[in-house]
Amino acid sequence: QVRLVESGGGSVQAGGSLRLSCAASVYTFLISTMGWFRQAPGKEREFVAAISWSDGSTYYADSVKGRFTISRDRARNTLYLQMNSLKPEDTAVYFCASDTIRHASATMTSLDFGSWGQGTQVTVSS
Repeated sequence: QVRLVESGGGSVQAGGSLRLSCAASVYTFLISTMGWFRQAPGKEREFVAAISWSDGSTYYADSVKGRFTISRDRARNTLYLQMNSLKPEDTAVYFCASDTIRHASATMTSLDFGSWGQGTQVTVSS
């Protein structure tokens, strides 16, 4: 089983920053795309950002564009999400996801990913 483990969640005031990390127990050649999703209470799981593992191309949901940055360290098999200018509406459980087949795009859904982390809570207070 491929394992993805998120870390870096926590509580922050509006306007603050957090950086999430996701460590993957897979070899680099097995990864095509990695991404971040979030799910707030009573809401469906929402696409946040995705990155091509090979060339680093990035894609973002409109709601986070300009505030969040997705990146990866291929040598460490680690994915990151730098979150700046956080808003209360960013409060959610954030999930790391990966897939060995699908290519990154701006219109990805949870169905495009085969492996998921356990999630990490991000809470933004006003």
